[in-house]
Amino acid sequence: MISLPNGITAEAVIFDFDGVIVDTEPLHYASFQRTLEPLGLHFTWQEYVETYIGFDDRDAFRYAFSANDMALNRDTLRQLIDRKASVFKEVISSGVTAYPGVVALIQLLHTNKVPLAICSGALLSDIDPILDMLNISEYFNIIVTADDVAASKPDPECYELAFQKLLSAHNNSFSKGTTIAIEDTPAGISSAKAAGLKVCAVTNSYPAANLEQATFIVESLTSFI
Repeated sequence: MISLPNGITAEAVIFDFDGVIVDTEPLHYASFQRTLEPLGLHFTWQEYVETYIGFDDRDAFRYAFSANDMALNRDTLRQLIDRKASVFKEVISSGVTAYPGVVALIQLLHTNKVPLAICSGALLSDIDPILDMLNISEYFNIIVTADDVAASKPDPECYELAFQKLLSAHNNSFSKGTTIAIEDTPAGISSAKAAGLKVCAVTNSYPAANLEQATFIVESLTSFI
């Protein structure tokens, strides 16, 4: 357990990944464009920010096809997901940078024996290489991704699963009321709150006015260290 500077007590913390640990949203956007443009599909960065952030890859492709009145069958969807994952690996090969304060916060929580997990709409194959690059893989034995759930955020399924896995791994030693999800999008906040968790929103991707449903909002995770 740890008391954060704002007076909130955290007995467990679940991190979103994209937009919280690393600024991968521009990299995902570039990967989507390289995957979709050969099919004559395209969406702007502004459309990505307003609509696609918070989707997992499945829902992003479904939305892109639907918005262009194009049918998308299961086999094609799987091929697109695999292609985008391959492109993303190429994009991140030159390296990624963690958001200010996040690695120090993760290390601080680990030092204080606070159970940690990741709950993300990304694929595990997107996440694992970046955790290795940042040398923080050892802190996250529990990672729930788009591979593990049927519905993406704002559906609460992913946070429900992450919490239950974390609780089971730590002998039911904490409650939802003392578990904090760290999020950067309205969809992520809705997902975590619907799962019964407290939510810290960080203004990495959206201004505070878009994140008002969170339990509390910070401009940077450096405020916790």
